[in-house]
Amino acid sequence: MSRPRLEFLQWFGLFGGALAWATQHVVGYGISDSACRVAGAQWGLHPAAMQIVAAVVAGLIVLAAWGASFLAFRETRTVHEDAPGPAGRIHFFAQAALLGNVLFLVIVVLNAVSTVYHLPCHQA
Repeated sequence: MSRPRLEFLQWFGLFGGALAWATQHVVGYGISDSACRVAGAQWGLHPAAMQIVAAVVAGLIVLAAWGASFLAFRETRTVHEDAPGPAGRIHFFAQAALLGNVLFLVIVVLNAVSTVYHLPCHQA
């Protein structure tokens, strides 16, 4: 595999899950906030359905990032993580991304469950 492609897989694998979760969190806040406003209520969109869609999209991006980190790890499996040069860095970051993306997938699922279960603007 070419080095630019490996570097892309490395960086997408490392940061893709984090950015997907952060985007889901910010979009979810906007969805919840718009559900409490008069202007948002006029759209006729159900906030729980929109939260689920945001979570599914974020989950798919996290899974794609995990796949990218797996491919980068597999391509550099013969390289030690302390090896000098870019190959060692790619291998080390791929290992970190494999674990990190599992954690980000759990965070995306927990964020989705909490935003769908506890929708704002309910009557007490």
